[in-house]
Amino acid sequence: MSLSLNQRTTRRWSVAQAVDGCVRHGLEAIGLWREEVAEQGLAASARLVRAAGLRVSSLCRGGFLTGAPSRTASSTASRAPSRATSGGPSRAALDDNRRAIDEAAELGAACLVLVVGGLPGVVPGEPLAGFSRDLAGARERVAEALAVLAPYAGERNVRLALEPLHPLYCPDRAVVSTLGQAIDLALPYPVEQVGVVVDTFHVWWDPQVFEQIARAGERIASYQVCDYLHPLPADVLLGRGMMGDGVIDFPPITRAVLAAGYTGDVEVEIFNAEVWAADPDDVVATMKRRYADVVS
Repeated sequence: MSLSLNQRTTRRWSVAQAVDGCVRHGLEAIGLWREEVAEQGLAASARLVRAAGLRVSSLCRGGFLTGAPSRTASSTASRAPSRATSGGPSRAALDDNRRAIDEAAELGAACLVLVVGGLPGVVPGEPLAGFSRDLAGARERVAEALAVLAPYAGERNVRLALEPLHPLYCPDRAVVSTLGQAIDLALPYPVEQVGVVVDTFHVWWDPQVFEQIARAGERIASYQVCDYLHPLPADVLLGRGMMGDGVIDFPPITRAVLAAGYTGDVEVEIFNAEVWAADPDDVVATMKRRYADVVS
């Protein structure tokens, strides 16, 4: 396995700057984000990466497939809305994910990461308003969306990578909380169409993590690392730390991923205000040292 810079770790860098930074620090791969790719231009981003001789270890992100709430749902509802009125994944969500698949194909990304979405109507960072409490129905929407998107991705040689998120993100970002759930959703499809992400921040706590990593096997499409800070900051989205600054024991997870047969890149993906404020070159240099000393 070799080290990859997930672009969000050095948020201040554009695609061009991040590509140059990877080359300057001797990295062979980069994980890109759709927003920054759009700013740089899709074709221009693809040219920059290829000219630099880099691999695109992932494109972040597709997903958010759980859609808007049904008209019967509300924040004061005493029961879950009828499954019959849940409406399935929205056309807008499916269209956006088709665009993301096309972008991943153009970039030659090893996978398109899917963050599947939270409870319908719950918006990250906003107060609760009208929303659905139908957690099972939201998970059904994810399965329904995969039935549409997996064949589309397969036709374009793009691998979808389902990322389970820590349960604290279940309301607003991902109703898939465990690696086992992600594997169950992936199994109906060819391994080259749908895989899973092992992200240490999201799975370190799971008592079944080693069993599920072994079960995932060749379904592991991406291995992402960062630390879990304690205590978490007020904005829990920014609770990702540099490896060694939190509570995760990385070597056993890394050994399990290797034993499962994973041979791809190891992405460092950090959401952290202090890391983002630091000099990006210093961040990458620290990232390389911590990877060698703490992760591998």
